[in-house]
Amino acid sequence: MGVGPLHIIGNVLASDIRMATPILIAALGLLLVNEAGLLHIGVEGTMLIATLAAVAGSYYTGSVWGGLLCAIIAAGLMGLLFAFLTITLRANQTVVGVAINILGSGLSAAMNRVLFGVSTTIASIDTFKNLPIPGLSKIPVLGTAFFNQMPIVYIAFLLVPVISYFLFKTQPGLNLRAVGENPGAADTLGINVYRTRYIACVVGSMLMGVGGAFLSTGLLTFFSEEMVSGRGYIAIAAVIFGRYKPTGIMFASMIFMAGNVLANLLQVYGVGIPYYFLNMLPYILTVVALAMLGKSTMAPAAQGKPYRRG
Repeated sequence: MGVGPLHIIGNVLASDIRMATPILIAALGLLLVNEAGLLHIGVEGTMLIATLAAVAGSYYTGSVWGGLLCAIIAAGLMGLLFAFLTITLRANQTVVGVAINILGSGLSAAMNRVLFGVSTTIASIDTFKNLPIPGLSKIPVLGTAFFNQMPIVYIAFLLVPVISYFLFKTQPGLNLRAVGENPGAADTLGINVYRTRYIACVVGSMLMGVGGAFLSTGLLTFFSEEMVSGRGYIAIAAVIFGRYKPTGIMFASMIFMAGNVLANLLQVYGVGIPYYFLNMLPYILTVVALAMLGKSTMAPAAQGKPYRRG
């Protein structure tokens, strides 16, 4: 019995949603940091640290949720480091972001060898499994795509309206955006600029950590050096392409990862295009999107500018 077109469409859409999830969560975390007026390009390094922390946590606790907690803590510490250097010491935010990426790359590789050695044997860990929603998962196409996913996927897409509501409908969200637009004016209104930026940086980095954790314990079941493979940079592009709106970021993440899904499909059907060229598709889409929209971004006015009270 052949596979129907609806089944294929459902599987392709499910794959796109699943692969977009780590980028979506990381990009939403970056959005919170950006809205506070911080320019954070260290997403790649933060996610790398989290991927290893998730695997190590899952291995030693025997629970994927324990691994997720370890990833959140590790990423939060990276966010705290970034916040201290850029907010308290007022170091150049771009330089610190680059340093975070280098630190994440080197530290994750070194700690992996310390914890698991240099053996090619992959440690057995607990990983995320699909959690079908009764009834809804049986709906043709949509059921397969949206309601037969891992718990983190559901959380990622639920975060879109939650963060959107927080930013645009709540007082703390409006305070956060005010700090990103005009920290001096926000300060005169009684908003603690430093505290707001610290909290946004730590919480946003924690979300980046969730994205990294899902990569190593959801999409994959192991850690390998440099496994984030540019997804942190794609998350930065998703925020820009999504015009600093959670819904736009969601669609941008799915569009960018559609290139990855297409590459996998073309490989399955034996299209005579070299493997490495196919793997370039999501990055080509990212570059094209940035080239088209890079000059019309809606970034907070004070983004990247250190603030000194008084």
